[in-house]
This record gives sequence, C-alpha cells and structure tokens, in this order.
Amino acid sequence: MPTYLMFSTLSPQGLQTLQVTPERLLEVNREIEAAGARVIEQWALLGPYDILSVLDAADDDTVSRISAEMAARGSAQVETMIAIPVDTFIDLLESP
Repeated sequence: MPTYLMFSTLSPQGLQTLQVTPERLLEVNREIEAAGARVIEQWALLGPYDILSVLDAADDDTVSRISAEMAARGSAQVETMIAIPVDTFIDLLESP
C-alpha cells in the first residue's frame, strides 16, 4: 500500500475543539480508517503545521477523498503528499 503524509493546520475552531476535547483527534483517526486508510503514525508539530499523520491507503483516490472530506469540515487545512521509499525512487531512476 502506498504511504501518504497528511499535514494539517488547525483553524481556530479546530484548536478550540482539541482544547476542550483532545480525544477528538483519535475520533478523527477512526473516521480516516473507516474511510479506507490506516493511520500508521502521528505527531503534533511546532511550526506551520499542527499535526502530521502518516497514512497507508490503497490508492490516491482514497486519500484525495479523505483529504477533501477533512478540509471541508473547516476545522483544519490539509495538505497531503505521497511518500515514495528511497529504494523505490532509486529503482525508478535506474529503470529505462
């Protein structure tokens, strides 16, 4: 399964929700899993992003849908990228 990095920047509403109910973050993870991806790891960040979630998903379409659904809620801006293992990347570069 491809690996994806989902960077989230919380809106004031999202920050307020987490302050009142921090376990909401775990609920969102369960919603992501119900939508077809698996949260492998997750970190709270200092800087331009608040949360980094590492996801496994079957394909780009699944992650695109999840990212759009998360962003549409208005509690976070979401930026998602595919992560390609370095060995795979090297193999791609060496292929004709």
